[in-house]
Amino acid sequence: KIELLTFALCVKKCQNWYKRGTLRVNNVEIGLRIQEIRKERNMTREDLAEKAEISTKFLYEIERGKKGLSAESVLKISRALSISSDYLLTGEGKSKQSKFDNLSQKQLKRLEKIVKLIYEFCNDK
Repeated sequence: KIELLTFALCVKKCQNWYKRGTLRVNNVEIGLRIQEIRKERNMTREDLAEKAEISTKFLYEIERGKKGLSAESVLKISRALSISSDYLLTGEGKSKQSKFDNLSQKQLKRLEKIVKLIYEFCNDK
């Protein structure tokens, strides 16, 4: 819920900038930001595409500035990279990386099973 609220506020801020003529969405800059963060996180394009649930080809085109982003794509990519949608769109407000950000979906599912087992073990006593 907080992520959705933050995203809504970012969209509202971007709309206000656009109305005033101060927001210039530059697909090349957005693509370069995505690529830079992806590489900082030691993620391949395939890793990020899988985590963001988009195609590798689409991600390639975004990173090259050939394709724009829908609101849904902004959310998916910013969540997958653990950055704010504000940073993705404007370059402001970059967030820190979590220790779990680079885990694949398979690794996250394994971790979830381990946590469930520990929880069950602790609550059986």
